[in-house]
Amino acid sequence: MRALSLASTRFVQLANIVTARVAELLCAPVFVIDDQGTILTSSDPYLVGLAFDWNQWKTVSQHLRIPLHYDTQVGEVVVGESLNREPISPRLAQALVELVINQAAILDQLPNQQKFKNQLIYDLLHGRVQDEVALRQAKDLGMDLSPPRAVILVDATDYVSKLGVRETVSEADKRRRTHLVIGSIVSFFHLPNDTICADLGGGEVAVLKASNTKNLGSWASHDDSDPSTNSSWANLTALRRAADALLARLRSDTGGASINLGIGRYHPGIRGLAQSYQDAQAALSLGSRLQGQNQVHCLGRLGVAAFVGVADEATKIDLAKYLLSPLDHEPDLLTTLDAFFAEDCCPSSTAKRLSIHRNTLSYRLGKIASLTGLDPHRFDDAVQMRLCLLLRSLRSQSIKI
Repeated sequence: MRALSLASTRFVQLANIVTARVAELLCAPVFVIDDQGTILTSSDPYLVGLAFDWNQWKTVSQHLRIPLHYDTQVGEVVVGESLNREPISPRLAQALVELVINQAAILDQLPNQQKFKNQLIYDLLHGRVQDEVALRQAKDLGMDLSPPRAVILVDATDYVSKLGVRETVSEADKRRRTHLVIGSIVSFFHLPNDTICADLGGGEVAVLKASNTKNLGSWASHDDSDPSTNSSWANLTALRRAADALLARLRSDTGGASINLGIGRYHPGIRGLAQSYQDAQAALSLGSRLQGQNQVHCLGRLGVAAFVGVADEATKIDLAKYLLSPLDHEPDLLTTLDAFFAEDCCPSSTAKRLSIHRNTLSYRLGKIASLTGLDPHRFDDAVQMRLCLLLRSLRSQSIKI
């Protein structure tokens, strides 16, 4: 009886590997059914556990059925229509299934696939793995690290671990709730599988979101303009929109649970994931304490708190350059801003110092607010801008030295 139970467990583990890898390679929905017609694993987590009705499914779209055998267990791999509408060869699909099974057996990943994936992402986020090793391990686990990626950190602690003041959540329920959160993320981004999501424990989930223009197209706008020359901030506006929409989806799928998101900037290379994670962590920690719950937090939205709460000087300088980057090609506006602060934000003395009319000063300050989103007349915004100017000045001096 014990051997049968172990075989069944390993069959499900194999089915998970086949589902994830084949779905990614063929860019198509994939699920595995057992000999009783129950869906064991699926690229759409909401189908798991449902009874499979071939007559119902074949009216929806074309599917391929490929036998799956492991020890004494039998089942079928069902491959749906390609998401890009390209025809899928039955022979190719069968060959891929066999290849994935053989690869899994060789690598001996069956018992620990999820654990290995979570551990690899954890190591990546903490800078504990060499680039070559990371790329090889990621490929073995079905993860594609070639696109530029930024980290989205999901804090669903209240949903995963808390029921009430006197109630506790069982470990099994915690795992189930975590899987629901990950399934919601996968479904929202229309991912073939969950390979770029990792359970960090305690209700935290990390998402290595592809952050190039192609993968953020749904949230990009023609009005977006990022004058910053620092690629760390590229596509950040679109990434924030995606995170805002993801938060709404997660709260809906969890019944209105309290959830916070932190997003990090894109940093080049495999090691850049650790820097992006640090950004997301800092934004999430500071933002949830200072700005409240059920929000998307990022360094660019934290205001003065980002300069006070972030310890890394390089990050502060990068943030300062980013916030004032719309003025990089407006030297008159930068000079005006410097003079405005030098004169203690007094319009009359500032206009006199610059030898311009008060109306001209008012126009320039309004244009600064329009371009940067920060109004020099508002105290918090003025403090941010003053700090930005100081940090930019310090950076320039250090470069000259």
